[in-house]
This record gives sequence, C-alpha cells and structure tokens, in this order.
Amino acid sequence: MKRFFNGNAGNRYAVSLTSLVFSFLLILASCKKADPPEPVLRITTLASGLLAPIGVEVDKKGRVWVAEGGTTKNDGKVTMITPDGKKYTAINNLPSIINEGGEAEGPAHILFADGLLYILGANGKMYKADVSQFNPGDAAKPASMLGVEDIGAFVLAHKFVRNSHMTHLYNLTVGPNGAIYIADAAANAILRRDKTGVMSVLAEIPWIPNPLPVGGPMVESVPTGIYYDGQNFLVTTLLGFPFPVGKALIYKVTPEGVVTPYQSGFTSLVDIAEGGVKGRLVLQHAVFGLATGFQPNTGKLVWANGSMATTLADGLNQPAGLKQAGPHTWYVTSVADGTILKVEY
Repeated sequence: MKRFFNGNAGNRYAVSLTSLVFSFLLILASCKKADPPEPVLRITTLASGLLAPIGVEVDKKGRVWVAEGGTTKNDGKVTMITPDGKKYTAINNLPSIINEGGEAEGPAHILFADGLLYILGANGKMYKADVSQFNPGDAAKPASMLGVEDIGAFVLAHKFVRNSHMTHLYNLTVGPNGAIYIADAAANAILRRDKTGVMSVLAEIPWIPNPLPVGGPMVESVPTGIYYDGQNFLVTTLLGFPFPVGKALIYKVTPEGVVTPYQSGFTSLVDIAEGGVKGRLVLQHAVFGLATGFQPNTGKLVWANGSMATTLADGLNQPAGLKQAGPHTWYVTSVADGTILKVEY
C-alpha cells in the first residue's frame, strides 16, 4: 500500500481539495449576497390627442379602453387604443357638462365586468355597453343606444349622516358576490350595486380636520379610487378645498362597511391598482397651490404597503386614471396632456 500512497502526496492532495472546497463556498456566498439588478423604469406615450381622459381599462386582447371627459359639449366618448397606439372611437355622444358645482363632468372611470363595459357618466348615470365584438374601423355606438341606470337618483334620495346632497359617480370595482362597488366623489360614499341592480350604501368616508387657515374647519375626504383585495376594499381620497398637502388618506373598508385608516401622508390621490410586492400602487394627481391651483408636473405613482410609501415615478402632469396590465406594467391617463402613458418597471 505504501507504494501506491505517498504520505506527503496525500497531504498535498488533501490541502488542494480543501482549498478548492473553500473557494467554492466563497463563490456561493458571494452569489447569495449579490442583489438582483434593480428594474429600469420606462415611461412611454401610448396615445395622445385625447379629450380629458380619465378612466382606463384593458380587455382580454390587450387593447386599452379610455373614457374621455370631453369639452362639456356632450362630446364625451370611449376610445379603444390598439397596442401600437392607434385610436378608434367605440362610443360617442356621452354627456359632457358643467355640473351644479360649476365643474366639468363627463365620463369618468370604466370597468369590464359580466361581459359588459360599465361607464360612469355625468348626471349620476351608469351606462352599459357590449363592446366584445368591436373592431378597428367599426362605427361608433351613440350613448342613446346603451343601457343606462340612474344611480344618481338613488344617491340623492338617500339620507346620509353628513355628506352633501350631491352625486358624482367617479370610480368602480367588482367586489364580493359579483357586486359592483362605486366611489361617489360628491356624496363621499361607497355604493353597492348587487348583480340584480339593487342599490345600497356600503359606507360613508369621514371628513378630516382642516390643518390650514383657509377654508372651513373640516375637509371632505372625496373618495376617488377603490380596489378590492379579496378581503377588504382600499379607498383613496383626494380631499376637498384647500387640498392640504400630505393629509390625504387611504382607507380600509370591510365588506360590512367598517371604515378605518389604512395609511396616511398622501397628497390628492385619484386612483389605486394592485401594485405588486412593494405594495398597492396609488396615483397622486397634483400638488395644490392657493395661488396657482393644481400645479403641473407634480403627479406621482407611489407604492403604499400600509406603513411605508415608495415613489415609483414622479413628474407626471395631472394624471387621473391608473390600470394594471401586468405584473410590471401600468397604464396612466393624463387629463392635462390628453395622453395615455405606458409605465413599465
């Protein structure tokens, strides 16, 4: 055996093997410590030339649908945009008016559900359209040919605890049992429409103390975005005049209507989407100045996880609507620029 195994050679072999194993472990350790590369934010314009775009949806074919508020001359419409940015009017002549509050109001947010496109319109109306067979080049369907429900009539007849006798249907989502839940930005309430069309009030969103020396002692919360996470609703708020910076909240609303703060410290929020591992993604419209109004290019996309807020993108020009199209893809409307942006991360 000694002829085939030299002690010194064996020791050298053992040392060499030990060094190799040690080096391999170091390589493994360094690989574990290395962080994956940070994704790159990319924002491009999918389409422009839109008239006050607010709501945005995506169908199963990857086509983007946008609600255009119009110019207050009953020229609201819904436009379908192909992935390469070509625009086709699918629905026209939707009411676009100056409402009783002196503000422009037209089609707001839209939602695909139950095989239909639901459109929240002016005067408290919700329109229903079957656009499943719509193709580029087809003639637009006038609003007069759509199904319509007068949800505003229900709101105006309801006796709210605090909120004013007004209605502005703004955003909507599907919740438990297929019911549609609507954020009414004038009634400051969340409405529930069951699958048979029966309406009820799920919750009223509380006002907050006014931290500024101008305006009244309380500020309306103004619900704008609503998202159902499978257990509860998350509702974003814009706040009313004087639109204090950093005071807008996201509320959690249970299916039973219990309202509690989810996260604070935001400014003029107008929409919310699923987001991802960093939290729900919320959309800041703009920062308000008493002398300047809503300032241009102060919009943001912000992740919110219930305790921390992390900015994804800033410098947006008065964005209004947000739709998640994939794990790292969102569409954002800019009411000021008349554009729809594609945000990839």
